Amino acid sequence: MKACIIGGGVIGGGWAARFLLNGWDVAVYDPDPEAERNINEVLANARRSLPSLYDWLLPPEGELVFHESLEDAVVDADWIQESIPERLELKHKVLGAVSEIAPEDAILGSSTSGFKPSELNSEGARAIVAHPFNPVYLLPLVELVGAESLTAKAASILREIGMFPLTLRKEIDAHIADRLLEAVWRESLWLVKDGVATTEEIDEAIRMAFGIRWAQMGMFETYRIAGGEAGMKHFMAQFGPALEWPWTKLMDVPEFTDELVDLIAGQSDEQSGHMTIRELERQRDDNLVGMMRALKKTGSGAGGVINRHESSLSAHVDPDLPVTGSRQIPQSWVDYNGHMNEAHYLEAGAAATDRFMELIGADADYIASGKSYFTVETHIRHLDEMHAGERLIITTQVMKGDGKKLHLFHYLKGADGRLAATVETFLLHVDLATRASSLPGEPVATKLGEFAEAHASMPLPEGAQRFVGQRG
Repeated sequence: MKACIIGGGVIGGGWAARFLLNGWDVAVYDPDPEAERNINEVLANARRSLPSLYDWLLPPEGELVFHESLEDAVVDADWIQESIPERLELKHKVLGAVSEIAPEDAILGSSTSGFKPSELNSEGARAIVAHPFNPVYLLPLVELVGAESLTAKAASILREIGMFPLTLRKEIDAHIADRLLEAVWRESLWLVKDGVATTEEIDEAIRMAFGIRWAQMGMFETYRIAGGEAGMKHFMAQFGPALEWPWTKLMDVPEFTDELVDLIAGQSDEQSGHMTIRELERQRDDNLVGMMRALKKTGSGAGGVINRHESSLSAHVDPDLPVTGSRQIPQSWVDYNGHMNEAHYLEAGAAATDRFMELIGADADYIASGKSYFTVETHIRHLDEMHAGERLIITTQVMKGDGKKLHLFHYLKGADGRLAATVETFLLHVDLATRASSLPGEPVATKLGEFAEAHASMPLPEGAQRFVGQRG
């Protein structure tokens, strides 16, 4: 699959990274001589952060090519994304030219944050709105507006690259999210202008409270909880009258004078001017990865999108020595020594055990039926350093798999094949109702027996059945 990116700024670079890191070939067209440098810098951040969201490796990267002509860039493209400045006459010119030369079945999306499809296509183009959010390679939302047949096809493609398409029921200026952001932005400008708060204090109000709530529940679900057991109707009855109080100035915009611009710019410089833009981006990305990974545990918000995408990334099962882990080591796994912390070797081994359980049918449904395996003993050997950004591949050998017993040996290796650690673990099958050991169900026992038989002729792994402090 091939994506063509028109415009190599922050948004265009984010689109290029999102497609490229999900295995698409990417062609870029931007006459700006700085475009290639900009996109490569965005890609460096994306390569560092996007794989950290997942517990399985993303597909191998596609090929990135920069073109000097629009005609060459769009050849054989399946998706064409325009991310040029928000000037309607310029979008008419570019989208019109692309519509004439692009493959007929290619999706032509515009990253516009404000224009409607009817405006974009008023001079003969055939674009839909595909409005993303920065950083495009991390944040999943894409607002789709346009012909139903095109937005449906676009949505299917976007889900395959780990995004969350939200199709508008009707077109409107600025779509959904930016209209909400605009309301908060206007009120924030007034708060600064009137001397109520600084830019930093307003940001603190957002990130210390409702910003965190919104990340998992949005607005309406948050307010439903605020209504207590009586729910949303009670909340509306209790707080609805506040809508008539003169709290906000949403329909009244402060004049953008030089004084106001200087005031806000000065406060912003004082707030975060000690860091470069790239440093701020990396800090933002690390924070987003941490929060989004936390949301994976419950499948809430963006976490659910990652879980659905990750389910398509699992490695091929080799019955000889199945791959039970394949991921990039995230920054959060690195400690003060600069390498992967010992706790995360255990975490990786535990995840490999869970994956093996899934392979033999002891999955979530099996556990819900009242049966599972409990870990009794684990032994880890730390053999080599692993660092953030490195690929970690785990394969698993069954040392024993009959009756109630499950004895596994995990090999943790780098992409170059070097052995970084081994995790040996012994488990017992348990009836969750009695919390006592029991025999596994027949399908699980049969599948486990197949692995055990296939591995029976393998030599005893080096380092197996060791104990802490053992010499030699």
